[in-house]
Amino acid sequence: MAETQVTHPREVFQLHGQDGAEAAFEEARARGRLHHAWLLTGPEGVGKATFAYRAARRLLGAAPAPAYGELGSAPDHPVSRQVAARSHPDLLVLEREGPDGKPRKVIPVEDARRLAEFFSKSPASAPHRVAIIDAADDLNVNAANAILKTLEEPPPRGVLFMVSHSPGRLLPTIRSRCRRLAFHALELEEAADFVSRHADVNPEEALRLSRMSGGAPGRALSLAASKAISVDDIVRELLAELPQVDETRALSLAESFRGGEGAQAFQLLFERLSDRVHAMVSDRAQQGIRPLDRWAQAWETLQRLPREVEALNLDRADALFAALSELKQAAQA
Repeated sequence: MAETQVTHPREVFQLHGQDGAEAAFEEARARGRLHHAWLLTGPEGVGKATFAYRAARRLLGAAPAPAYGELGSAPDHPVSRQVAARSHPDLLVLEREGPDGKPRKVIPVEDARRLAEFFSKSPASAPHRVAIIDAADDLNVNAANAILKTLEEPPPRGVLFMVSHSPGRLLPTIRSRCRRLAFHALELEEAADFVSRHADVNPEEALRLSRMSGGAPGRALSLAASKAISVDDIVRELLAELPQVDETRALSLAESFRGGEGAQAFQLLFERLSDRVHAMVSDRAQQGIRPLDRWAQAWETLQRLPREVEALNLDRADALFAALSELKQAAQA
């Protein structure tokens, strides 16, 4: 299978399956009722950030290009090129990616404070000044409070787009000051068709990726790029062999957790373990198979350990063996 490349939303010019959200935004803009802050909600990977950049290009003066959808702009338009190059003077983007290109754990307060200064100035070359926070869920407490100050004093000709996969985690005062725009997952077959057209996978693999992502096409492409199908196959074999555990395979997995890329491998393995255990427990519950307490406990452990590893900088290999021990006990119960 060839490498699947995941394109940053700033360089994506098509948005699939979110016509309702685009129409709602365009109607508000056309009627002169453009809210100063938009909370873009929905599952990760359904196109919220892509929408934010599409809307930003139009607000920054890019001409409409109907071939790219309701809020479409042509990739060769000067505004589009500036946005893609991250050089537009009237666009500010806050994200976890740091100045060195490496992902950070949170969006720090120092970045969030730039928002007030940015909106205090008049547009340099566009009708509006636009800021995108991708994602607002990544703001730490102090950063969230800094954002709130900007929301309380709406800037003239300023528009803020806040991407959120879990809006319930945001401060209620932030949510109440934004207009919410909801984005939805696609039907599995529709998402699978999207994946087939954008990744080098066969139809069966595309459908598997669609299921793993819950119908979120962007997330499905990220999973394809992360070799999630291979990881899912490993997880399926691990669970099928329980209560036996292949120690050689376990050690090999633990070794893959080293380094920067190891963090992603660790998160993906636990995600696939968690999803498969959850599906198995649900299936057994529907069939009336009992007891399931130990399996439910194992699932909770799979959910908890990645958070603890990230928050407390725990050893990933130790977390893996703790999870495998929990799974063995559940299989023996």
